[in-house]
Amino acid sequence: MKKYSNKSPEEVMKLVTTEIIKRAILLGNKKHRSIFISKTSGGKGIDVGTLNLKTNEGKGNLEKFLTPVRRFYTFTGLGSPEEKDAINWRILNLPFFRRILLVFQVAVSFFLKGSPVKNKLYRWMGAHIGKGTEIMQMVWLDHFRPELIFIGENTVLGAFTQLTVHAYEGSGKFRYGIIEIGNKCVIGAGTGMGPIQIEDNVRTLPGTTLSPYFSRIKSGSIIGWNPPNLKEIKTEDSMQNID
Repeated sequence: MKKYSNKSPEEVMKLVTTEIIKRAILLGNKKHRSIFISKTSGGKGIDVGTLNLKTNEGKGNLEKFLTPVRRFYTFTGLGSPEEKDAINWRILNLPFFRRILLVFQVAVSFFLKGSPVKNKLYRWMGAHIGKGTEIMQMVWLDHFRPELIFIGENTVLGAFTQLTVHAYEGSGKFRYGIIEIGNKCVIGAGTGMGPIQIEDNVRTLPGTTLSPYFSRIKSGSIIGWNPPNLKEIKTEDSMQNID
């Protein structure tokens, strides 16, 4: 989406968080619920009602809360699905039309081969895809908020890789964050990741799980490799063979 194009990860995160806070205030008032946002994965956080942009105090509070912008935030207080006044976290995130559109776009892209056309589709969804990047078939880019995904230039994402920018933890609690992959990276087939910062020239081996174990991977790293155990077990038979 043009709204998020040519913006830094911090600028996009600020836009997304502000949008969700606005929806949280409206839905919270409608359902008579107090919704909270936190800068950490735990803790109660602060009431979104105090961040209302319609008041001068709320504007100031919101600007203070988003300075500096964090790489992930957590919402709580939505209630469990069985509560009558519960708020569905999917509805809080995005309006119905865009949710349906994104699901359709992700489903189509899932089966497309790595090509410039596929990259254009992802950019239309809001994801930031650099020039020369190849995204193989069966790669899943989270439809929760594609605009929180940043992939550099000349990077390869192997088949069945999963990029997830959000996590729902039950009882009306969910968190979301930025996925940032640098230039000239090779993400091995089946790699799974959540919010993370991956610098340039990083390689992951097939089937590697990055999150929540890593929040940042330094340039030039190889992840998922362990040296094989080459220590020979000496037995009487092997000693006889040596002699």
